[in-house]
Amino acid sequence: MGFHPIVNISHEMEEHIVEESLISQPRRWSERRTLNYMRKAISSGPRSGRRFSAGRRRGRIVLITLLVVVILFSVGSFISVKSLHDKNFQRSDRPQFSKYLRYDDAPEYNKKIVQFKSGKNTLTGYLYGEGNDKGLVVIAHGLGAGAETYLPEAIYFVDQGGTVFAYDCTGNHASEGESMVGLAQSMLDLNAALAYIEDSDDLNRLPIMLFGHSWGGYAVAGVLNYGHPITAVASVAGYNSPMEMMFEEAKTIMGSFAYVEYPIMWLYQTSLFGKNAWVSAVNGINKARIPVMIIHGTQDNTISYTGASIIAHRDEITNPKVVYKTCTKEGLNGHSSMFFTEAALKYRAEINRQLRELETSYNGNVPEDVLDAFSEGINRFQMSELDPEFMGEINEFFEKALGSM
Repeated sequence: MGFHPIVNISHEMEEHIVEESLISQPRRWSERRTLNYMRKAISSGPRSGRRFSAGRRRGRIVLITLLVVVILFSVGSFISVKSLHDKNFQRSDRPQFSKYLRYDDAPEYNKKIVQFKSGKNTLTGYLYGEGNDKGLVVIAHGLGAGAETYLPEAIYFVDQGGTVFAYDCTGNHASEGESMVGLAQSMLDLNAALAYIEDSDDLNRLPIMLFGHSWGGYAVAGVLNYGHPITAVASVAGYNSPMEMMFEEAKTIMGSFAYVEYPIMWLYQTSLFGKNAWVSAVNGINKARIPVMIIHGTQDNTISYTGASIIAHRDEITNPKVVYKTCTKEGLNGHSSMFFTEAALKYRAEINRQLRELETSYNGNVPEDVLDAFSEGINRFQMSELDPEFMGEINEFFEKALGSM
């Protein structure tokens, strides 16, 4: 009996211990799990964070590197495109020596010199055949040339009874301008010339025909977007738009890399001309709905017949008054050879051969007096003899347009 309390106490204590152990098991498991998580967090947490931060840093470095490469490429490309472009459009002054017809060679064709503004520059124009009332033919010259280069054509139209207005574009011959600026400039200068004509009481009474070649071939069609009162247009070897022509030339120089440089070319042309860099000849022709004659040679190596040329876009032209002339005869189907007789082209080839021999004999440094004597011996009228059939088609086209007014 003396042992009962002890037994009872022991039993109660045993029951309490069992109860306590049953109660504390979940708590201890929870504590162990928490401790394990803490150990893992302590052991792996910082390393995991470092790996994540390192990955982000590497990604940021790659992104920054790519961005720097893109910026450097873009800046380098812009400088290259600008340099190449500006080199091709340097100012073109009247040459001291010429193989072609000059003003002094035809003094009987009096010219009146006029001036007008195109942007910030003053351009020089020449008026022939004052008093003729058949109509006014405005001549837009090619790149790097001048009004004098197309003196044979001016004389031809005067002889047909017309008045002729020719001019030197920006950066050419007697006109102002540090450079020729670019491919859209010919259209802007013609637009300015037409504004001058429309403000002249002596000229605005005459119906206007436009005649242009190459750079000028684009100008006479592109300017139709501006709504001037034009009777008819003859465009010879013209391109459809400045950007299209620029891209065609870039592909010739750079090949497929031109596609990579296209955004840079677009940016530079837009900086020079704004929306005028995109003005197309086709849009002007369709908008004007007047008679337009489009002429191009199949072997034109300057403006491809099947490339950037206006005639290559004939399927886009909806103006029903447009006529096309494709020059296919061998030797007369180039960029400008269609203007001249075969005899003139043969004479040119011979003069060029003699000039090359002269340059070779002087190692490329021909003295001025020798060059002057050579130049004076050239028959410039023979050099510049126009094909009467070719010019006759253009004149007939103009006369027909005048007759339908």
